Amino acid sequence: MMDRRTFLTAVGGSILAAPLSGDAQQGPKVPQIGLLSLNLAPNRHLQEAFRQGLRDLGYVEGRNLVIEYRDAEGKLERLPALAAQLVALKVDVIVTGGGTPTALAAKQATRTLPIVFASAPDPVTDGLVTSLARPGGNITGSSNINPDLVGKCLEQLKQAVPGVTRVTVLWEPGAVSERTEKAMLKGAELAARALGVRLQFVEARGPADFDRAFSDMTRARGSALTVWGSAMFFSERRRLVDLAAKNRLPVVYPQWEFVDAGGLMSYGPSIPDSFRRAAVYVDKILKGAKPADLPVEQPTKFELVINLKTAKTLGLTIPQSVLLRADQVIE
Repeated sequence: MMDRRTFLTAVGGSILAAPLSGDAQQGPKVPQIGLLSLNLAPNRHLQEAFRQGLRDLGYVEGRNLVIEYRDAEGKLERLPALAAQLVALKVDVIVTGGGTPTALAAKQATRTLPIVFASAPDPVTDGLVTSLARPGGNITGSSNINPDLVGKCLEQLKQAVPGVTRVTVLWEPGAVSERTEKAMLKGAELAARALGVRLQFVEARGPADFDRAFSDMTRARGSALTVWGSAMFFSERRRLVDLAAKNRLPVVYPQWEFVDAGGLMSYGPSIPDSFRRAAVYVDKILKGAKPADLPVEQPTKFELVINLKTAKTLGLTIPQSVLLRADQVIE
C-alpha cells in the first residue's frame, strides 16, 4: 500500500512532468513556410499574391502560419546559402520565386523537404522535375513559359502597330534551357515570316547591357521591340520601359507589369496567378500530399493589356479591333 508521502511525491512528479510530454499542452503545430526570392523589392506584389492565396485557404500569417523570408536581392550567388538557411530551420515547405535559378538552389539544398516553385520556364529540361504529369522527387509547381508565346506576341504587336516592318527581339542568354531557347527562336522566325517582318536579335545578360542593347537597336533601325520572358527583365522592367520610351519604340512585353510601369502592351500569363496557385500546392502538401504526385501546372490563360497613354505618347492609334480583344486597357 502506498503511504501518504509516497502518494504526494508521485502526484507532484507527474504534474511537473506533464508539460514535457506530448503536444496536448502545446496545441497543434503551426506550419512554417520558407519563401525564397531572387529579388523581392520590385516584386512585392507577387509575395502579396502568395499570401492572399494562403488567406483564401484559411491560412493567416502570424496566427496559424509562419513564413520565413529569404531574399537574394538579385544576387544569384546568394541563393544557395539562403536555401540552406531554410533547410536548417526545417520548414514544412519551401516556396521559390525568381524562375529556375531559385528553384534549383532549393532543390540542391534538400532532397527531402517539399519545394514548390511559383514559376519556372522549363522545369523538365532544366532538371527540376522528371515530367510535368509526374514530377517525381520533392519538387513541383507552375511553369510560366510556352515557346508558342513568342509568335503570339509578335502577332499582337503587328496587329496593334500594322506599320511595323523590323522587330528587335531582346533576350537574356541562359534565362531558359537551350531546348526551349531553340523552340522560341523557331516560333519567332515562323511568325515573323508569316507576318512579313524582319527580326534582329539583341542580347542582354544583365542590366549593365541595357544601354548598349538599345544602341544596337537604334543602329539596326528596328521599328519595334519584343522582350522575351526573363526573371532579370521582370525585375528591371521600369528601366526597360524607360529606355523604350526614350528611344520611342513600341514594345510588346511578356507580362502586364511592364505595361503597368508604362510599357505599350503585353501578352502572356499572369505571374501573380502563379503565386496564388503556389498557395494551393502548399495547402495540399501540408495536408499530406507529396510533391512527386502533384502535376506541374502550365498557363492556360493569356492576357492582352494595352496602355493607351503610352500609345498617345508614341503617336500611335491602336486599332479598335485590338482594343476590343484586350483584357485590360489603361487610359
